[in-house]
Amino acid sequence: MEQWRTVDEGWGRRAADFATLMEPAAVREYLHVHGLLGIGPGSAVLDMACGSGLAMELARLRGAEVAGVDASARLAAVAALRNPDSRVVVGDMAAPHFPPASFDAVTSFRGIWATTPDAITQAARVLKPGGKVAITFWGEMAQSEGGPLFAPFRLATPPQVDRQSDMVALKRPGVAAAFLSSAGLAPGELFDVPFVLEFADAEHYARGLASTGPGYEAVAAAGAEEFREACLRAVEPFVRTGLPIRATLQLRGIIGTAPA
Repeated sequence: MEQWRTVDEGWGRRAADFATLMEPAAVREYLHVHGLLGIGPGSAVLDMACGSGLAMELARLRGAEVAGVDASARLAAVAALRNPDSRVVVGDMAAPHFPPASFDAVTSFRGIWATTPDAITQAARVLKPGGKVAITFWGEMAQSEGGPLFAPFRLATPPQVDRQSDMVALKRPGVAAAFLSSAGLAPGELFDVPFVLEFADAEHYARGLASTGPGYEAVAAAGAEEFREACLRAVEPFVRTGLPIRATLQLRGIIGTAPA
């Protein structure tokens, strides 16, 4: 089976939880990148690995015409609910779903990784001359205030943890620029992206973390109860009476420009 077809198993099984408990944390990220790209009325924007479609909705509120592609049918269904007049494709983001030179901007928020070079090639293919692609990716979790909140993911099998490390290789010096250059895009400089995790309480945090792909792998390896207990241990230092759980994470981004 093609690898993209397995994504829904991990990311789609709790699509409503992900859409309402995890994705709202990315609002700052989405708004920041949309601003850097100058997305506004008349912009044609494609969001690759669009997930539950909040980034699409926010671009649409800026006046853009939007489309999305995601490997999870159940997350894509939420994206379609949020963007009823937009095209949302279920499929491999590395496949040619859209005509060449059809978008002013392509975004992928923690969706295109170092392990998906064919996806950045597709992003470059669908850009209009002079169009821009923006991708974001995790930075150094050890240097992030909220890094310990991802510790339960380490309950996954060692090969799965190693693969997660390979995926975030874009954070290493020069790797992201070379990644964009390999697709014929002129890379800009790395930039910091605001990102804050917020949850009402410890149980919402545990439930949100379990709705992710890495959470699925950890639950499958260790069991649901052990994963929940690991979450409750990890979040304890962040619990404050009367306040939400809140922590920043290091997120980086880069923009590539298509030839004019």
